[in-house]
Amino acid sequence: MKIAQIAPLAESCPPRLYGGTERIVSYLTEELVRQGHEVALFASGDSRTSAELVKCSDIALRLNPAVRDHVPYHVAMLDRVRALADRFDVLHFHIDMLHFPLIRDFADRTVTTLHGRLDLPDLKPFYAAFPDIPLVSISEDQRKPMPPVNWVGTVHHGLPRDLLPFKARPEGGYLAFLGRISPEKGPDLAIEIAARTGLPLKMAAKVDKVDEAYWREKIEPMVAATPNVSYIGEIGDAEKAEFLGNAAALLFPIDWPEPFGLVMIEAMACGTPVIAMRRGSVPEVIEHGVSGFIVNSLDEAVAAVGRLGDIHRSAVRAAFERRFTVERMAEDYVKIYRSLPGVGTHPPRLYIAGGEAGRQAFA
Repeated sequence: MKIAQIAPLAESCPPRLYGGTERIVSYLTEELVRQGHEVALFASGDSRTSAELVKCSDIALRLNPAVRDHVPYHVAMLDRVRALADRFDVLHFHIDMLHFPLIRDFADRTVTTLHGRLDLPDLKPFYAAFPDIPLVSISEDQRKPMPPVNWVGTVHHGLPRDLLPFKARPEGGYLAFLGRISPEKGPDLAIEIAARTGLPLKMAAKVDKVDEAYWREKIEPMVAATPNVSYIGEIGDAEKAEFLGNAAALLFPIDWPEPFGLVMIEAMACGTPVIAMRRGSVPEVIEHGVSGFIVNSLDEAVAAVGRLGDIHRSAVRAAFERRFTVERMAEDYVKIYRSLPGVGTHPPRLYIAGGEAGRQAFA
């Protein structure tokens, strides 16, 4: 199949540091190429891919200090997508909603994966206005707040098997927190768990501008006041294997409807069990007593730390290989692509932006 993957431009594919959506787009793109599909990736110019790269910004927008508004770059990218739409059997969008009005005439050969939370009140009237656009959820729980829409599948995320090696015997003996410093991610609860269990806690996390006050006023003082807690900042893929692989457990004490939680399966790939609050997708991802513990309170989380000896790290890795590989993710998406009513039934309609300029090569 000829497939277009349309990624957000905030981060490169794959991202250098934090960036869950762009990371998944990269894994999916590379696996589709490996399986023999012709793939074009619409992404930032510093992306690395074996697909045909359509450069839609010079570098990832988050890394460009001259960029203050991401919307103009995405709108320009979407005009280019429409100009080249006739080249593809399927167009797969990962950019939330900006493209919906532009794809109505070929929506039946598109799919849009929704990567974020869907419980915000402003989203309901928007999705109610576009009930025909084919949508994919990344967990069943993610769907709960939505009005009736055209769900065509749920596809859990997947990782390359060799991305994060299995670590049978962790060398660190610490608890790990990986992600963002924000109230919904529960870094305060992670610190409390560490304080009550006495185990070291290493926090590898980014602080977005919107959360700087939360970090400065709440989390940073808690870190300073808790001797067994250390904050090591944002890390990239190169450090992630060692950080997660040497941890006794990953703490995932979220307090929001997490759509998926990529870090959970990253830990599982290393054989590291996950202690997670029962929120959002957690019950779909973690098998209680097999790949970790699902808890309902701080007390239960503290007790779960004491039960980590009941979890076999080989079983955690086996659960990852059984359920969360990139091969499975790509196969699930290809099944959805082939099921779309516009795939293979009629030639796609042509739209050319800027006359002949729209026909030029991708790069």
